[in-house]
Amino acid sequence: MPHLHLEYTANLPGLAVEKTLLRLNNVLMASGQFGSEFDIKSRAVKVETFQVGTSLSPRGFIAVKLSLLSGRSPQVKTQLSESLLAALQDQCEWPADIQVQLSVLLVDMDRDSYSKVVIG
Repeated sequence: MPHLHLEYTANLPGLAVEKTLLRLNNVLMASGQFGSEFDIKSRAVKVETFQVGTSLSPRGFIAVKLSLLSGRSPQVKTQLSESLLAALQDQCEWPADIQVQLSVLLVDMDRDSYSKVVIG
């Protein structure tokens, strides 16, 4: 635990996705909230078809959803969210002609119903 899901729009070619995932994992590990770096799992999905708002102007987004086992305080969640958002802002040269929205959402997962096994 945790699980980090990153969605990004296809019109952001300057985003180094693997580097971004590693950076976000490092931010999570540095928070002191997770026991082992091995427990942090992240993945990225490029969104080819999307629309941001109603304008025809070029827009894009990067949306991070972090799923955590329940039980963390609101202060810890805020700190994690703000740290991830700050790390996202530094990840690439943002296109001058595209308005890009960055967002982070934290989601509690029920601790009692979460199951995990490590093989190998």
